[in-house]
Amino acid sequence: MVERSNEQEAFRQSVRTWLDENFPPTLKGKGAELLGYGEYTGPLQDDASLWQQRLGGKGWGTPTWPSQYGGGGLDHIQTKILHEEMNRIGAFNPIIVLAGMGVTMVGPTILEYGTEDQKIRHLPPMCRGEIRWCLGYSEPNAGSDLASLATKAEDQGDSWVVNGQKVWTSGADISQWCGALVRTDSKAKKRNGISFLMLKMDQPGIETRPIKLIAGASPFCETFFTDARADKTDMLGNLNDGWSVGKRLLQHERASQTGVRNTGGGKSEALQDMAKRYVGADAEGRLDDADLRLRLANHLMDAQAHGLTISRIAAEARGNVEVSASASILKNSATHVAQTQSELTLELMGHSGLGWEGEGFNDAELATVRNWLSGKAMSIYGGSFEVQNNIISKNILGLPENTQKG
Repeated sequence: MVERSNEQEAFRQSVRTWLDENFPPTLKGKGAELLGYGEYTGPLQDDASLWQQRLGGKGWGTPTWPSQYGGGGLDHIQTKILHEEMNRIGAFNPIIVLAGMGVTMVGPTILEYGTEDQKIRHLPPMCRGEIRWCLGYSEPNAGSDLASLATKAEDQGDSWVVNGQKVWTSGADISQWCGALVRTDSKAKKRNGISFLMLKMDQPGIETRPIKLIAGASPFCETFFTDARADKTDMLGNLNDGWSVGKRLLQHERASQTGVRNTGGGKSEALQDMAKRYVGADAEGRLDDADLRLRLANHLMDAQAHGLTISRIAAEARGNVEVSASASILKNSATHVAQTQSELTLELMGHSGLGWEGEGFNDAELATVRNWLSGKAMSIYGGSFEVQNNIISKNILGLPENTQKG
């Protein structure tokens, strides 16, 4: 045990040394403002690109992925140490953002279902943040009932030809690749005739149209496939077994939305400190609003319980964290915590938290109402709150199936 502890300390020191030598100090705590919609923004773009190259070259943008595919080859304890050291100096991981859904969803699924050729071709560019991925899942008539999808792929010898429409394809307008669920057997039962294809986005047969949301900026798009082509070597998993691949990918998506994964970055102001700054404190230094104080305390306990639950699941797995149905619990818990925080932030800021534009508001205040509006989508995307409850009831509590089988 002492030897293991010494090894961890030695690793921590090596991480600290590497970060001190390679992370540009000009970027400290600036991850959120640098990483725009799929690209760097602001005057520090050169420093950010250099940091991306160094982090990707080290494999630490995807620290737990195997080193032969461009990852860091670290175990989960080492990864935790890496995140702690990055947070200590205000460093951040841009690769998770730049790869779109590649690092958090598509990549882990390729690691499980992909051929060796697919891993070699697709994973290293993800690890370096050079290729961005989107997902073609939902359709206008197949949202929560995803198995009803109608986008079809026809076998034409050396390739698949795809026709149909997807919707809510986040980042489709700036992605180079798309992982899509398509129907390859129209005669089979709904879930049995689906396959998972990986398609290049820069081809004439694919058109994207951004969808505007009430919060302003939006990553969502409609995506249209008209005789789009996918190479035969870019089917992930077996023919007509895409439902299994697609479900596994969704588990990775939920895990990425629970706080399990850490991008690094500077620490933001504690909510209780922000509350005192806007609402004020009484003579004993307590928040000067008893009702708000109680609700804020309840929220902080919920947030702490959520974080401890993540740590407990990781500890019980002895560091070998497996994505499972428990991700649905954490996804709903994370949604509750995040939405409650947005509501409280908006309330405690008062009129200062309602600004949309103008010189009377600072940047944090202007972002508050947009974050509040966009955060409402958390209980819908990645599988709605109700869908997660169905998964919890069936796969964790063992309650009988209550949805229609396809």
